[in-house]
Amino acid sequence: MANIGYIQLNRICNQACLFCSNPDTGASLSFEEFKEKVDDFTKRNYQGVILTGGEPTLVDYLPEAIKYCTTSKMNSRLITNGQKIANFEYLKELHNAGLNLVHVSMYSYLSKIQNYLSCNERSLQNVLKALHNLKKLGIATNINTVINKYNANHLDKTVFYVIKNFPNINHFVFNNLDPYMNRASENKETVPKLSEFKNSLSKAMKLLDKNNKTFRVERVPLCYMSDYAQNSTETRKIVKGEERIVHFLDQKGLVRQDAESFKHLKGKVCQQCNLNDICAGLYSLGEYYDEAELIPVKNIDKQEIINKINHV
Repeated sequence: MANIGYIQLNRICNQACLFCSNPDTGASLSFEEFKEKVDDFTKRNYQGVILTGGEPTLVDYLPEAIKYCTTSKMNSRLITNGQKIANFEYLKELHNAGLNLVHVSMYSYLSKIQNYLSCNERSLQNVLKALHNLKKLGIATNINTVINKYNANHLDKTVFYVIKNFPNINHFVFNNLDPYMNRASENKETVPKLSEFKNSLSKAMKLLDKNNKTFRVERVPLCYMSDYAQNSTETRKIVKGEERIVHFLDQKGLVRQDAESFKHLKGKVCQQCNLNDICAGLYSLGEYYDEAELIPVKNIDKQEIINKINHV
């Protein structure tokens, strides 16, 4: 098992994404509090920590935080909107501190969509600068894409754009929206139906596979990605029995998620699906999503998926 923890460094941001799950509250973690949380992960034999926010690059002690993870032999990675690391010298400082892996949030290759969703007219421009900087410094880069109503029809085109212009990027993460999470609940028009992104997600996964890229998909039931069920984040957690701990900067505090906690709601049709035991289901079934959208998978043996996940 490879358990990786999350630490929210702040709840401050330089964007105001319409579906943000952890919007700006002004809260920040002190460096001493940060070190205590890293030490806790070390005691739990965690292999790494993901630094997130808010927007973690707005924390003054971020270089020191990365150095502390390095000296603690804790692999660290950063999730960022890419705005501040568009500054080459700043990114170089983080790299010198030990940063070797960055997840950049990119919603669309179309500036009008990226900028609208982030409420920042320079968002895509800065993201592309950040990706060039990461490439120049040789920092491993992942792309995080929130699936929403505005990009649901061109996920594959965004993937094609990234592969063509940044062939150094080898890993992609697609995260379907939770309709009841913070800003998404206030901007329901951003939440897609499963049918709206089914085709473009399928094309995106096939394109990534064809180009030998790796990827993960979150909050999407296996009947919408049965050809790549082994790439479901929840399914991998369920099969491998992994856990993760998230240190939130709100009333949730420390949240420990084991394999069972990655499972969501199931419909009656799910009982007829060969992949039911390893599928997380749908987190808002019956409230936002209709059971009629679920289609039982009959032609795939779940053991085939388990073997792929375990590399048997």
